[in-house]
Amino acid sequence: MIRPVTADDLPLVRELWLEFEGEVPDADWRESDTEVDLAALEGRIRDGIVLLAEQEGSAVGLAVAAKTGARMGFLDVLYVRPAGRRGGVAAELVREVAARLRAQGADVLELEVLASNEGARAVYERWGFSPVELTLAAPLDSLEQRVVPRPTGPTFGSAHVQTDDTGAVERAVHKVLPRLGHSAGTTVTGPRNGWVAVHDELCDREPRLLQRLARELSYSLAAVVLAIGVEEGAVVRYNLWDCGSSVDEYLSVPEYFGELPPGDVVALGSNPTVVARLTGADPAHVREVARTAATPSELPPAAELVEAIAAALGVAEAGHGWVASEH
Repeated sequence: MIRPVTADDLPLVRELWLEFEGEVPDADWRESDTEVDLAALEGRIRDGIVLLAEQEGSAVGLAVAAKTGARMGFLDVLYVRPAGRRGGVAAELVREVAARLRAQGADVLELEVLASNEGARAVYERWGFSPVELTLAAPLDSLEQRVVPRPTGPTFGSAHVQTDDTGAVERAVHKVLPRLGHSAGTTVTGPRNGWVAVHDELCDREPRLLQRLARELSYSLAAVVLAIGVEEGAVVRYNLWDCGSSVDEYLSVPEYFGELPPGDVVALGSNPTVVARLTGADPAHVREVARTAATPSELPPAAELVEAIAAALGVAEAGHGWVASEH
């Protein structure tokens, strides 16, 4: 039987509330608000919805709710004693809460549940509840270590096409750049050492656009293309493309822009075997130079590192203007 409580039931309601609090404790860093909640119970009995579930004259469940907006009700507590579980008591309490809220003009019911309370979450999801917002928490010691400001150094890069046909690269660039929303401020230089360099004012500052430019050039020219640069003055990235397919990607600090699955961290390391096959570079030298680390401070300064990697792969970097290296 489900019935509304009266003022005489207050001690019983408090008892059930305390059992609920004891069974589903809050996070240990939060101060207990039990006394505040208990003090407000009398008002909820008078102005809200407080229901008892009884079996054979004994209270086995409690629901406390209230209409909190024009369309919304909120379920503060739904608790069933162990002896009354698995018999549909919780569902009966929620049905009665929903009926009373609907009579008051509400059409949505919200509730809160601890992430650790997997059993309750499963039941609520089965009933049709879905997440609206998440409350997240982090220890301050861990947070302070993870939110260290990143450097704000320069971002620059360029693309290098493995060909001696400068004219073909120029024609491809003029076709590709309009698709990237850009059509000016581009220079094509070379060939030197078997590479034609492409420098573009916009792609120089936008690594994602640089990668798109390199991929499009690789596809349209059926060539090996290297996009290489420095991001935020802190990390070096290169992408190697062959006939439009990505064959190797390197980032000197794989988790610089955020935590990654272990497999992705490994994937962002250089693949000297592939690099050697496509560029003729010495794989041992590539392995030695194109190292990865957990932080930029564990590697040479990015400007030095990009020069070393560019030289190992057959292109050389001088500030913001990259040319093919002479060996």
